[in-house]
Amino acid sequence: MKRLLSAFLLMACCVINAQQITSPDQNLELKFGLSSKGEPTYELTYKKKAVIKTSKLGLELKNGTSFLDGFQIDKTEKNTFDETWSPVLGEQKNIRNHYNELLVTLSQKTANGRFIKIRFRLFNDGLGFRYEFPEQKNLNHFVIKEEKTQFALAGDHKAFWLPGDYDTQEYSTVTSNLSEVRGKMKAAVTPNASQTTFSPTGLQTPLMMKSKDGLYINIHEAALVDYSCMSLNLDDSNMILESWLTPDAIGDKGYLQAPTQSPWRTIVVSDKAADILASKLILNLNEPTKYKDVSWIKPVKYVGVWWEMITGKSSWAYTDLESVQLGVTDYSKTKPNGKHAANTAHVKEYIDFASKHGFDAVLVEGWNEGWEDWFGKSKDYVFDFVTPYPDFDVKELHRYAASKGVKMMMHHETSGSVTNYERHMDKAYQFMVDNGYNSVKSGYVGDIIPRGEFHYSQTMIDHYLYAIKKAAEYKIMVNAHEAVRPTGLSRTYPNLIGNESARGTEYESFGGNNPDHTTILPFTRLMGGPMDYTPGIFQTKISAYNPENNSFVHTTLAKQLALYVTMYSPLQMAADLPETYNKFLDAFQFIKDVAVDWDDTYILEAEPGDYITIARKAKGKNEWFVGGISDENPRTAEVTFDYLPKGKTFTAIIYADGKEASYDKNPQSYSIRTVKVNSKTKLKQPIAPGGGFAISIK
Repeated sequence: MKRLLSAFLLMACCVINAQQITSPDQNLELKFGLSSKGEPTYELTYKKKAVIKTSKLGLELKNGTSFLDGFQIDKTEKNTFDETWSPVLGEQKNIRNHYNELLVTLSQKTANGRFIKIRFRLFNDGLGFRYEFPEQKNLNHFVIKEEKTQFALAGDHKAFWLPGDYDTQEYSTVTSNLSEVRGKMKAAVTPNASQTTFSPTGLQTPLMMKSKDGLYINIHEAALVDYSCMSLNLDDSNMILESWLTPDAIGDKGYLQAPTQSPWRTIVVSDKAADILASKLILNLNEPTKYKDVSWIKPVKYVGVWWEMITGKSSWAYTDLESVQLGVTDYSKTKPNGKHAANTAHVKEYIDFASKHGFDAVLVEGWNEGWEDWFGKSKDYVFDFVTPYPDFDVKELHRYAASKGVKMMMHHETSGSVTNYERHMDKAYQFMVDNGYNSVKSGYVGDIIPRGEFHYSQTMIDHYLYAIKKAAEYKIMVNAHEAVRPTGLSRTYPNLIGNESARGTEYESFGGNNPDHTTILPFTRLMGGPMDYTPGIFQTKISAYNPENNSFVHTTLAKQLALYVTMYSPLQMAADLPETYNKFLDAFQFIKDVAVDWDDTYILEAEPGDYITIARKAKGKNEWFVGGISDENPRTAEVTFDYLPKGKTFTAIIYADGKEASYDKNPQSYSIRTVKVNSKTKLKQPIAPGGGFAISIK
């Protein structure tokens, strides 16, 4: 009895001045309080189940008293908010933003009354919270040594994780219990063009987990602006995750000036996996669009001179020189290597193909001088973004594409030289406007210049947003590769129409992605925004293009079609070569038909790492598209159609795996059949190992 009484008294004194709020549907409950040391703490439950146990909040500063303890609660405010808003481009025409809010003002007597605020927003699908630093006498400029936000988990959850890294997300996802992270970390860290891991238990966000009692939990951040990117460090003895910010070149993790705030820390939770995919919490925590005119922001379906270089069939570079200098090397006097893909005649073939099949744009990589020694040399002045190779006629291609009703998509590879890109950015964007380009694929391959900076430090976070804002001045849409993982900023800056920021289709030519890869990405990478995954590979044996490359695509052809539905993006590429599509025009029809902007989305079934089936309604049309994918195991999908208007019959074209199909032995086996469906129809659709299916409904 004495022990029980002592334990009760200990718990009572650990958290004082407790405050609480519930989600609008009452399923989630947040409790906030202070420990006996004045440390801010919070805990979160879902339907009475622990999601986050009592966890500390705060920041350690480089100089002066840190925001860790010694606090008292000065004021609490509660608020309810409910609105419906419409994204410029999105998975839904309308999004509800409904939450209950708790705002706590905390002061520190030990720091001359300095105060901060912590704002909590509790939605039906999860929690967002952030630190706010009002302008005040004793708080102006300060430097973050480390953020100390904790996420104390209720158990040793199954996790879908990537190694924590300051420079890349391009790893294969590992599926294991959290207790196994340390033992699996070494094998998980595979080579990359730029990488900096920081801990044997460091993890990236979004981190997807599943508890033993059936809760799906996703931890990430929203509205990452003027702050460094957050990773997580796992205390695997106590199952506590703690925020770990990306440092700059001298080790500091953030330079702030009040008034300001941190990004939102997000926890999406449900007992249904489908609810995680349906969540719009991260978008809702971002501000409305900053642009008055958004008429120039459009969804894009494109083809491009890209896959043939990725496979090694062609080259980005015009010559085989090992060293070039812009403005010094006279390319008119050099010997072409004969493999340069970005030449006028060849690009016209892509333009013809795009025009014939109704695509919006053609991407061309390797069009500009400098590709001979662009990577791994730490060159500052590596590209100027306006000077084409001798065999690439910018004006003629602009004229030709315009005559065919096709836009050209620009490519800006920076080779990590951010200082060089910013020097040339205005000139490069004006060059795009002058030559009919309205979208750009930017890249940040390799180590960052200024040297010593990381891809996810505060400096680079500022740069990525600067590029998006600057592009908007020229009415240009941005698709950034190797940039920081998205945090919902596409709501505020909708010209950010795509990102890579994960292991994309290109890795199918670099040894292959695991068959379960795309059954995980919607639960992880896509939580913060759309991905330019570049699907549509029909020739799955890379050796067909390059005999020296024995890689193969770890999906069936039918699964490549399904990805246009399951991997949301308003920017979708048909990534394979035109000559290959011409051999499979019946299957290619689905890529031509599928929408890229949507009125509604329905998650029919989902389990991270295993399978996903999604239906979507095309924006402004009575057309629906369904995509279903599986991991390496065969299964039968349960497809319903109750989202169709009642009392009407529709024609559905089903693109499915063939009876003997499999990703490794018979990937190009597929069937196409037409059936009639209505809102009451239920379909059992077999999926091959590593396979999928796609349905077009009109």
